[in-house]
Amino acid sequence: MKTKSKKLALISYLTILIGIFSISTVLAQGDGITRTPDGKPDFSGIWQALTSAHYNIEPHAAEGGPHPGLFGALSAVPAGLGIVEGGQIPYNEQSRRQRDANRATALENDPLAKCYMPGVPRANYLPFPFQIVQSRDVILVAYEFAEANRIMYVDQPDLQSQVDAWMGHSNAHWEGDTLVVEVTGQIPDSWFDRAGNFHSFQMQVEERWTPAGSNVIMYEATITDPNVFTRPWKVSFPLYKRLEANMQLLEFKCAEFAEEYLYGEWRKEGTPIGNPPQ
Repeated sequence: MKTKSKKLALISYLTILIGIFSISTVLAQGDGITRTPDGKPDFSGIWQALTSAHYNIEPHAAEGGPHPGLFGALSAVPAGLGIVEGGQIPYNEQSRRQRDANRATALENDPLAKCYMPGVPRANYLPFPFQIVQSRDVILVAYEFAEANRIMYVDQPDLQSQVDAWMGHSNAHWEGDTLVVEVTGQIPDSWFDRAGNFHSFQMQVEERWTPAGSNVIMYEATITDPNVFTRPWKVSFPLYKRLEANMQLLEFKCAEFAEEYLYGEWRKEGTPIGNPPQ
């Protein structure tokens, strides 16, 4: 009987503890934010922006695209409110002329036409999803476009990259519920959009990822580049979690789609274009 009473007492005690833990968990999640065991917002999942910033990050009207005789409205650029706070990028005069020259040849010279990595922040507002895998010390971001990826090193400020790269180097820390990421070391070959907006090797990007519930992240990026811009400027937009039951990143190895564009003039006569069906 004593043994049975002890078991009942233990069960009652554990039930009370579980109840207290459950109440604490509910209270901790009362803000609607999914959290990791250490209380940080959990950004794990597949996300996507719903903007037309990929075409032009500044406000823009709809316009016809290239080769309208061949593609009609399929190549048109949709209108967009832009994601640049204040509406205009503060170029210095020389850089504005360069932007205009880029824009005139954007179809040929947008780095994405060659399947180059999109860089940051452009990777986050492409019309492709990306997946976040989060741990305490590192956060992996895998992008569907070109299989680009980056690692955010959390609370490891002494870890620095020795070489510049397309996606740069990302050092992160938490400020409350906001993940702050300093992105440095990006090569100057990426653009912000298809409209020729660009940067130099001196660009630094400060990202701020702030949860607005479990399925929305408010994203901000402050761009500083004294070679190109007269002052720092900011882009902001929401990211939405993809909730489809079977959602996953699919393969988009665009290099094979760019081969003819890049190397077609050297193709041996009779060689098929792209990967033929198996």
